Amino acid sequence: MADNDDIPFNRDFPLKPGVVEQVRPGVRRVLCNNPSPFTFTGTVSYIVGQGKVAIIDPGPDDEAHAKALLDAVKGETVTHILVTHTHRDHSPNTPRIKAATGAPVYAEGPHRASRPRFESEKHNPESGADRDFRPDVEVRHGDVIEGAGFALEAVATPGHTANHLAFALTERSINFVGDHVMGWSTSIVAPPDGSMIDYMASLERLEQRPEQLYLSGHGPEIPEGPRFVRFLARHRRAREASILHRLGKGEADIPTMVRAIYIGLDPRLANAAGYSVLAHLEDLVARGVVATDGDPVIGGTYRMAS
Repeated sequence: MADNDDIPFNRDFPLKPGVVEQVRPGVRRVLCNNPSPFTFTGTVSYIVGQGKVAIIDPGPDDEAHAKALLDAVKGETVTHILVTHTHRDHSPNTPRIKAATGAPVYAEGPHRASRPRFESEKHNPESGADRDFRPDVEVRHGDVIEGAGFALEAVATPGHTANHLAFALTERSINFVGDHVMGWSTSIVAPPDGSMIDYMASLERLEQRPEQLYLSGHGPEIPEGPRFVRFLARHRRAREASILHRLGKGEADIPTMVRAIYIGLDPRLANAAGYSVLAHLEDLVARGVVATDGDPVIGGTYRMAS
C-alpha cells in the first residue's frame, strides 16, 4: 500500500514458483504460482528438517504446488503439517499434502472472526477464508511441536486473522511468522476477520521474543525481525494519527478517509485499505477517542468523541 516510506520494505524476491530453495540449513522454501496485489509473488511454503520433516503452510488449492512440495521431500517422511492461519492462499492445499503423506495437521483451530458480526454487516468477501479447514491437533500459545531434530513453538499472533499462529524455531533464532509480518508490505487487518487491537498486541509479543530471522508467508526473509516489527508498530500509530488528523477537520466516512490518507493507492487495494481504516476506527471507538452512530462498520460515519 502507498504511504509506507517509513518501513524498510524489501521487494527483491527472485524465487521462481516450484523451485526448492534452501534458506538456511534445515529450512527450505517453495513458492506457489499465485501472484496478486494481496499475495505479492505468491504464497511461500516451508519445509523444516531433513529426512523427517514438517511442512508449514501448504498454500492455496493448487495441484501443481502440492506436487512441487511433494517432489521436494521425495525420499523423506513428512511427520507434521503446520498451518499459520486459514486464509485461502495458505490452508486449502492441506488435504492434498495430508492425503499423500498421512501427516497430522497442526493449527490453532477452524476459521473464526475476531469478534461477532454486527447485524448491519454483510459478509466481507475479501476475507478469503477457508471455512472447510479443520486441524487434527489444535495448538495453543506456547505449545511445542517436536519433530526429528526440530522443535517449533507456537506463538499466538492474532490480528490478521483470529486464529493466526507463528512457529518459532527458537534454538535457531528463526520465526515462521505467516502473514502477521511481511517484508514486502503491511498486512491487511480487515474486521471482523481481523482486529487491530489484537494485531498491535501480537506485534508487541513478537518484538519481545528472541528470534531474529523472520520467514514470512509472502516475500523475502526479514533479518532483524524485532527491529522491523518496531517499524510496523510505528507505522500503524502514524496511520491512526492520520485518521485522527482527518477527523479533526470534521466527521467523515471511510472512503473519504482512505482518499485523504492513502495517496496514490492502487485502486485494486482501495477496498482493503477501507477495512484497514475500519480496524483502526474499531480500536479508536473502543477506546472512546472516536464516536459513530451504532456499531463501527464499513458504511459508518465517524467523528471525534467530544
